[in-house]
Amino acid sequence: MKIDGQSDQASAVTARPLASPAQLAMLEDMPPDSRPVVPTKPTLKFERAAIKLGATIVCGVDEAGRGPLAGPVVVSAVVLNHKRVPSGLNDSKVLSAADREELYKEIMAKAVVSISVMPPSVIARMNILQASLWGMRQAVLGLTVKADHVLVDGNLVPKDLPCAGQAIVGGDGKSVSIAAASIIAKVTRDRMCQIMDCEEPHFGFASHKGYAAPQHLEALTAHGPGRHHRMDFAPCAAAQRLKDAGVVVADQVAAA
Repeated sequence: MKIDGQSDQASAVTARPLASPAQLAMLEDMPPDSRPVVPTKPTLKFERAAIKLGATIVCGVDEAGRGPLAGPVVVSAVVLNHKRVPSGLNDSKVLSAADREELYKEIMAKAVVSISVMPPSVIARMNILQASLWGMRQAVLGLTVKADHVLVDGNLVPKDLPCAGQAIVGGDGKSVSIAAASIIAKVTRDRMCQIMDCEEPHFGFASHKGYAAPQHLEALTAHGPGRHHRMDFAPCAAAQRLKDAGVVVADQVAAA
């Protein structure tokens, strides 16, 4: 397709799909959303250790959605009743969707829960890492009880927490409080992706949850980014450049 003011060669270059190796290579600069999952069974070990050091209310914090190209990053803070810990808690990534839904209901019924949501506009302004850390602090502050020790999944503790914080790498597979937070964050975000899918079904958010799946990258090429995309992420910015240049692949597909 030739665009006014462009050569045939230039048009051919701009119309390359985002799913090409060159475009996929851009994803290497994006923060990972998850590490390889090593099956473990979370316990109260870290909660009990904090209590031995003087803590009385320990909360777990985790996020969902750092890596996707679209949608919010969601953070949850959870304070469990150690005498009523739901059975089957684990890292949300090793649980089935059905198990996560059931545990979500039980956690919400038995624990103190706070949820913080950072939309793409906040992610663009702060960057994904800082938005995630800021969301963790907001989730802790949003609890209806005042935690005096925070267990955070990962290797960073958010600044300006209202109490002591402890980073635990792989914490969602080690601490039941963090595991519970990971489930709440994951289920909440998945439900939000269902809503996003209703608003913009051509992107397929319900299936890939905004991650860089081939289907998603193809839709970005065909339609350009939508209202839920993270425009500070390279594939979304590249898709916008194609759209601004007048390369509308969806029209070509329809014409074919």
